[in-house]
Amino acid sequence: MVLPRFITAVLVLLILPLSIQAATYNAIKEYSGATFLDDWDFYGHYDDKMNGDVNFVTAAQGVSEKLAYVDPNTSRTILKVDNTTTVPYPEKRNAVRITSKQSHEVGSLWVADIYHAPYGCSVWPAFWSFAQDAAWPAGGEIDTFEGVNLHPTAQMGLHTEGSAGCSQINPTQLSTLVNTTDCAGTNNAGCMVTNTNPNSYGAAFAQQQGGVFITEFAESGISIWFYSRKDIPSSVTQGATSIDTSTLGTPMGNWPAAGCDINKAFQPQNLVFTVTLCGDFARPENIFTQTCTGKCYDDWVIKDPSSYDNAYFDISYVKVFSTNPSATQSSATTSSGATGTQTGAQASSSNRSDKLKVTLLSVPVVVSAMLDLLML
Repeated sequence: MVLPRFITAVLVLLILPLSIQAATYNAIKEYSGATFLDDWDFYGHYDDKMNGDVNFVTAAQGVSEKLAYVDPNTSRTILKVDNTTTVPYPEKRNAVRITSKQSHEVGSLWVADIYHAPYGCSVWPAFWSFAQDAAWPAGGEIDTFEGVNLHPTAQMGLHTEGSAGCSQINPTQLSTLVNTTDCAGTNNAGCMVTNTNPNSYGAAFAQQQGGVFITEFAESGISIWFYSRKDIPSSVTQGATSIDTSTLGTPMGNWPAAGCDINKAFQPQNLVFTVTLCGDFARPENIFTQTCTGKCYDDWVIKDPSSYDNAYFDISYVKVFSTNPSATQSSATTSSGATGTQTGAQASSSNRSDKLKVTLLSVPVVVSAMLDLLML
């Protein structure tokens, strides 16, 4: 049966908006400059979450040992692994993990401008988020960036509680390497996607002066974009007061709400930067020997400290945006105060990944399609 053209056009309008959603987010919080570290908690404990061979320093240690500081020449924040101390067996090397004091709800988007990210044999860096007030993986986890050892690219993904029933279904994304689709999975492995941009990790990332990661945490789904520095869209600047996702193109990873009830599976997210050594992801022999030689701890953590000369984050800024008009607009300015606290985050465990994003079409495009149908 052939439907009347007008009815066909109406059906198009009814169906398309379910999958083609763009949104404008307004700036509510910025972490940058001399006060970057003021609104983050230092873990201040050995790595008992990812089982890494590090002691995460307190704020005071971070300052005194020059492992967490703002570079006075660039005003960018440095978070690093100790690369000067010879660590005796069976001790652990000092490193940094920080968690934002403020959590960010569904309807948020955050931008991280990073010039350098840690890499090297035994190194496992990540920029991610989780529900600090929930017992992991309840409350969900979003992994924006995660690298390991000397692997050439990073990965992205979600971790959710099994009862949430989350999976990656029909994503619209640039990545062609989907590692897992069940967001719980065996041993909470999550639904992970490889960032197929060749400059997303390691020496290539550093040579390109890093880039920008954007995470959208929305009811319609979760999306992650990555741009090397030369490819950052003109709409994405530190001074931007809003971001329209229709200007961002197709995300690298996308997890639509069709496969996951975001409000059910995720609680407000605290942002995290961490770099650990070995641990559940970098240590296993089947992973470590893909790009490195020897034993993760024996031949790297307690040997030449200069092996960690590249194990540092160099962060220009992190900026959070929201669609919630009642969000605190005054916090859109740079945070202020002293250098962080020593409170430990209640954090998660290993392996992380990415998600997919829907095609972004504006309402005028849909209306134009309907008019074309009417003219037939």
